[in-house]
Amino acid sequence: MKIYVGHSTSYDFKNELYTPLKKSNLNKVHELTFPHDNELELFNSKDFLKNNAELMIAEVSHPSFGLGIEMGWANLNNVKIICVYKTGIKISNALKAVSNTILNYSNGEELIKKLENELVK
Repeated sequence: MKIYVGHSTSYDFKNELYTPLKKSNLNKVHELTFPHDNELELFNSKDFLKNNAELMIAEVSHPSFGLGIEMGWANLNNVKIICVYKTGIKISNALKAVSNTILNYSNGEELIKKLENELVK
C-alpha cells in the first residue's frame, strides 16, 4: 500500500515519527512516503495525494495549517486517513470529519504496534 506520512514541521518529526516508521515492518510491507525526507527537494503532496496515495497517516499532535490542507486533499480524493497523536495532547474534534480512525500513542514502539494492528483490519 502507498502511504503518505503527514505532520507539522514544528517539532522533531525526523526522530519522533520518521525514525520509528522507517525501522518498522510497516516500511518493509508498505511504500511509505516521507515528504520532508529531503529538505532540498520540494515535494508536491497535492499531486501525490491525488494520484498515488492509498492511505495517509496524519500525526496531529502539533496543529498545522499545512497538515490540515493535506488532510483536506486526502479526504477530497477518498484517501483513508489515520490520525495519530501523543497521549495527553488535546486534539480537535474536527478531525472526526475526515477520519474514523484516531489513535493515541505514548512512544514510537506503541505507535508502530497500533498502526500495524489497524492496517491488518
